[in-house]
Amino acid sequence: MLDIPSSILLIDGQWCDADSGRTYEVINPAKEDTLLSVAYGGQAETRRALTAAARAMPAWRNENAWGRAAVLKRVADQLRDEAPTIARVLTLEQGKPLAEANGEVLHAADEFEWFAEEAKRAYGDVIPQAKNQKRHFTLKHPVGVVGAIVPWNFPIALMARKLAPALAAGCTVVAKPASQTPLATAQLFRVMLEAGVPPGVANLIVGDASEVAAEFLANRICRKVSFTGSTEVGKQLMRGCADQLKRVGLELGGHAPFIIFPDADPEMIAQLAVAGKFRNNGQVCIAPSRFYVHRDTASEFTEAVVAQTQQLKLGDGLEEGVEIGPMFEDRAMQHAVNLVEDAKRCGARILTGGQRSAQFERGYFFEPTVLDRVPDTARLLVDEPFAPVMPVIEFENLDQVIEAANDTPYGLAAYVFTNDVSTTWRMAEGLEAGIIGINDPVPTAVQCPFGGMKESGQGRELGREGLAAYLETKYVSVGIKHE
Repeated sequence: MLDIPSSILLIDGQWCDADSGRTYEVINPAKEDTLLSVAYGGQAETRRALTAAARAMPAWRNENAWGRAAVLKRVADQLRDEAPTIARVLTLEQGKPLAEANGEVLHAADEFEWFAEEAKRAYGDVIPQAKNQKRHFTLKHPVGVVGAIVPWNFPIALMARKLAPALAAGCTVVAKPASQTPLATAQLFRVMLEAGVPPGVANLIVGDASEVAAEFLANRICRKVSFTGSTEVGKQLMRGCADQLKRVGLELGGHAPFIIFPDADPEMIAQLAVAGKFRNNGQVCIAPSRFYVHRDTASEFTEAVVAQTQQLKLGDGLEEGVEIGPMFEDRAMQHAVNLVEDAKRCGARILTGGQRSAQFERGYFFEPTVLDRVPDTARLLVDEPFAPVMPVIEFENLDQVIEAANDTPYGLAAYVFTNDVSTTWRMAEGLEAGIIGINDPVPTAVQCPFGGMKESGQGRELGREGLAAYLETKYVSVGIKHE
């Protein structure tokens, strides 16, 4: 049993149950059993949390940047100390292998540390005047109370990606995690309280997504909505924010091309491709999902990918040596099944995997899958897959692959492997993606901006841009006496 209380709503520094007494069962995807029944709130609890955040806002905003930074740094330090414990909770509720879960908690710690330092760099400007009787300057001002919504695939890291810059800027927050993965997130908020984040500055509402979002959109206390999730829901939130011209930050879906040119080592790139594709079962917004391989090396690459995929160890994420855990819920597993079946109907060939794993009597385990001969009409190449399914597609030349890679409404990430400088520049300039990894399958870094183009979102997280997303610029003009 987990030593975690079921009262995991955090409002104004107090853990509490839902007003109605509603609860929600958190399921272990490796066992299909209930880990814990937790409090499950809605619009009323969200309204109280927003009120608490507004009440806490003036004192937190007026705390100097060094004071806010010290609190965030303590959060980072404590997360590192408790990473093994929190990671175990994350694996139990989400399914990813323990090593991946531990890495996620440590990445969240890095996010808090980065923005602790960035809090001290919310600079204004002195602007040269055109008239001697005036002086001009700008100040940075926190946006206000923020409503944050994050998904289930990286519940700790994605929550920290919103909390850390918002708090660094002087904002207060009401946050909603995915209902399926609230337990590790509750541990993050416990750490924040223990590290000295004042009551009301960071509030947690586990509850009905439509009710929580409705209160964020309708309540004028909430000045910004920051959302990570599907493009469809992002569009709905953007429409809802329009009525009050509420600020909105959106990190949405992706369909990342992984492009391999003939001068790259196909066997080495195959290792990177397998690691990148099947991390967290492909349930990653920036996961490579369309593998374009030059025809001169396609056969060698494909053979290496299939061999390495077949060696991956599937199992409960808590077991030693497991590289691939279960998918996070039955619906996600069925989605993977449907994508493969559709690809087969369209003429694709399954090279390995392609079905629910027969190794396990229980749990949402799907075999890591590699396909080729996948036509453009297959859903796998049209919809965001979010599944452990790797389609291999041959291409002939640079212009052709740029056109194919950009032929999607998404534009979050793209990956290119080449040793040619000219190819590097042409791909960097030609690909329509907010994040481009060239000979780098893991480009995410706390000091660099993260976000997409087209229907993959608006705004940027992380980097110095991540702090700017929670600040307003105030321009001040002062008339002075001039002798």
